[in-house]
Amino acid sequence: MSKLLEGKIALVTGAGRGIGREHALMLAENGAAVVVNDLGGDEHGSEGDTTPAMEVVKEIEAMGGRAAVNGGNVADFDQAKAMVDQAIETFGDINIVINNAGILRDRMVFSITESDWDAVMAVHLKGTFGPSHHAAIYWRNKAKAGEEVYGRIINTSSPSGIYGNVGQTNYGAAKAGIAAFTIIAAQELVKYGVTVNALAPTAFTRMTAPLMGGADAPEKLKDAINPRWIAVTATWLASPEAAKVTGRIFDIRGENLGIAEGWHLGPVAKQSDEPADLGPVVAELMSKARLNASMDGTDHEGPGFPGHGI
Repeated sequence: MSKLLEGKIALVTGAGRGIGREHALMLAENGAAVVVNDLGGDEHGSEGDTTPAMEVVKEIEAMGGRAAVNGGNVADFDQAKAMVDQAIETFGDINIVINNAGILRDRMVFSITESDWDAVMAVHLKGTFGPSHHAAIYWRNKAKAGEEVYGRIINTSSPSGIYGNVGQTNYGAAKAGIAAFTIIAAQELVKYGVTVNALAPTAFTRMTAPLMGGADAPEKLKDAINPRWIAVTATWLASPEAAKVTGRIFDIRGENLGIAEGWHLGPVAKQSDEPADLGPVVAELMSKARLNASMDGTDHEGPGFPGHGI
């Protein structure tokens, strides 16, 4: 089997378990050296233990690959820089950044606490910005020096962020921010030869299991949305074959791969300068406007997308 990423260097955050683990293993299977970052906290962001990341590194080394452990916190700007620097210092370059680290603090908007909000924003949104920012500086400097640049940023959004999900105002807002960040960063970095894309995955992982039936979830569901499917898309996006794909959000649910098309302007009408006259205008617009998507990304419950996203 040909290796899509022979000689490439990758950083994967949150790579000790779940989707991140699958990213790291598949990148390595395809020839990349991988910095395996994981703070080792639980799904709520508490505690910390680099053992999961070390286990992934050992798996990669056992298959003959190259990998290194990083236990840094993606929400810490300096530690995010250290991750990028570690890849460069250990393996000589950095070509791929997969921002995957995440936590959940699900609450209804009237129950969520400030700490619940801040923690989720820090890990997801700032944790995507930090590694991307530091890698982008490195690639821009290389380009300005006349050196060849190979850069891929792959972020992790969510169906909750691009379609919406009850109980996840913090998580969904962060994931929507990541989608917007992806689109704009793609526009900013394209001239340097860097692509920026995002995944909106549905997968059975430690984080999502409680929402999908936990240990009692059907094996058929677990198999259908195994996190390995997410790594397939990420690995291809990291490869030379994806050089002209940027600014896209990929909805992945098992073997089903789609592109989420984002906001588009719908029906338009002329409004009066008097608020009292606006009712009929808005009523007409509402009658013509497409409904917001459900969590499967469609106007109704569509076939072929098992489970529900997170």
